[in-house]
Amino acid sequence: MKLLVVIVTYHVPQLAIDCLRSVAAEIDTVPGTSVAVCENGSNDGSAERIAAAIEQGGWGAWCSLTTLPVNLGFTGGNNAILRPAMQSADAPQYVLLLNADTIVRPGAFKALVEFMDHNPAVGIAGSRLEDPDGTPQRSAFRFQSPLGEFEGNLKLGIVTRLLSRWVVAPPVVDRPIATDWVSGASMIIRREVLSNVGLLDEGYYTYFDDIDYCFNAARKGWPIWYVPASRVVHLVGQSTGVTKREKRTPSYMLDARRRYFLKNYGPAYAAMADLGRILGLSLWQLRVAL
Repeated sequence: MKLLVVIVTYHVPQLAIDCLRSVAAEIDTVPGTSVAVCENGSNDGSAERIAAAIEQGGWGAWCSLTTLPVNLGFTGGNNAILRPAMQSADAPQYVLLLNADTIVRPGAFKALVEFMDHNPAVGIAGSRLEDPDGTPQRSAFRFQSPLGEFEGNLKLGIVTRLLSRWVVAPPVVDRPIATDWVSGASMIIRREVLSNVGLLDEGYYTYFDDIDYCFNAARKGWPIWYVPASRVVHLVGQSTGVTKREKRTPSYMLDARRRYFLKNYGPAYAAMADLGRILGLSLWQLRVAL
């Protein structure tokens, strides 16, 4: 198999069906592509709706549906597909993790696969994510740091300019670039990376799992790149229910953040990152109040 596209969905059957409809137009652009949908224990009729759409669309030749009895989170849902795929006699050369709340633009799969084929040393690559109107979203990131946490929560122009080297989400560029990590909303992984690094860490229910995976791939010598020729619409937060309008950060997102820093940097660095976040947020709240 050339490419395995994995889509995990939970309580969003219509988003998953819309995503599959966009994927259907791209299947023939990369010969040897298969799609595996994981319905992650919604138990609300979502699996039946998706199965009916696959049958009605005539997508069964390239799309399979796995239904889990319970929600295993984003990482567990992906691993439920990846584990048997990597153990099969026809393990995929590439795996593309694709969110259910995405719409694939024409040529998106082909651009990623061709980039990986032409750059065999690259382990992971990510698409350019964008709004439905084509406005680009920041999709190539730096690893979090205490200064990055401070800047990202303070949100003050002069500080952002002074700490530009530590800004987690730099401005969007229109050319392929090496980067620290890319969004798991559309992230292609080479088979050898999965064999070397392993599957996703199921200690993350959701969030920070893509950062963690890129961090550990980079630590093993696999570069990560951003490939803007691969364009994917991302309906931010629609598959998880977390949007920019949320007033409070969900506890599981904070738990994932904590796990990431403790696992990869240790308690002292995690404490420094917490301090940077708290100080930046406190100064931002003071600025708003004034």
